[in-house]
Amino acid sequence: MRVDSGSHCRANAVNGMQLSQSAAVALQLADFRSTEMALPGKMTTHTVLLVEDEPDVRDMLSFALTRAGFEVWEAESAEDAMQKLDGLLPSMLIVDWMLPGMSGVDLARRLRGDDHTSRLPIIMLTARGEESDKLKSFDSGVDDYIVKPFSPRELIARMKALLRRSGAATDGVLENGSIHMDLAAHRVTIEGALVKLGPTEFRLLELFLNHPDRVFDRSQLLDRVWGRSVYVAERTVDVHVLRLRQALKPFGADAAVQTVRGVGYRLSPIP
Repeated sequence: MRVDSGSHCRANAVNGMQLSQSAAVALQLADFRSTEMALPGKMTTHTVLLVEDEPDVRDMLSFALTRAGFEVWEAESAEDAMQKLDGLLPSMLIVDWMLPGMSGVDLARRLRGDDHTSRLPIIMLTARGEESDKLKSFDSGVDDYIVKPFSPRELIARMKALLRRSGAATDGVLENGSIHMDLAAHRVTIEGALVKLGPTEFRLLELFLNHPDRVFDRSQLLDRVWGRSVYVAERTVDVHVLRLRQALKPFGADAAVQTVRGVGYRLSPIP
């Protein structure tokens, strides 16, 4: 995390001493560790890619997010983040504005222009608090903007709010009619009966449940379920959709996975 122009370091005055950004975050995290109060609900289902080049800040935020139930992936630069995003996508991205090389703003703009990552929720972290900076950040496509220093509780609350707005489950449960998916337990049931799914079919169903009635073409399914770093023939998608239908058929739910001729597949809402 580079120091913003015009200042050697952003500081907080605590007990008459000037604290760096890392120290300020450390104090807030120490308070978070000691009290663990006002934690807005532990989560066990969502992954977050944290893009922060300052190791101390990255480690502290990773600790706080892990304690809140997130699975944290880490990147120290925009280039590192883009490489990680070639695989399976996280639930959201937290990025610092001042990164070495490509800035967080430029990273957000690039992600919004790529169909693979265009819907990825993004929160920007920065010491820049001027209105013009906020407008520039939002113009790049970020969904939320937090000025340093900040409380880990505030970050977690904003993350959960953003996940709710994006339609993702924040309680670890996805449902469509009688289909019930417990992400933490990695279990799918229909009217209480266990549905046996392979790992790929589970990820397919999770994607469909997160986006009911949305049509995905084969290329989008490959990117979202297998990741772009893995080469898989498009017809492989048909095989795994068939397996998913076969797993749902004994429960009469196979018809919910619909083929949209000439386009792809969708999961229709179940009454």
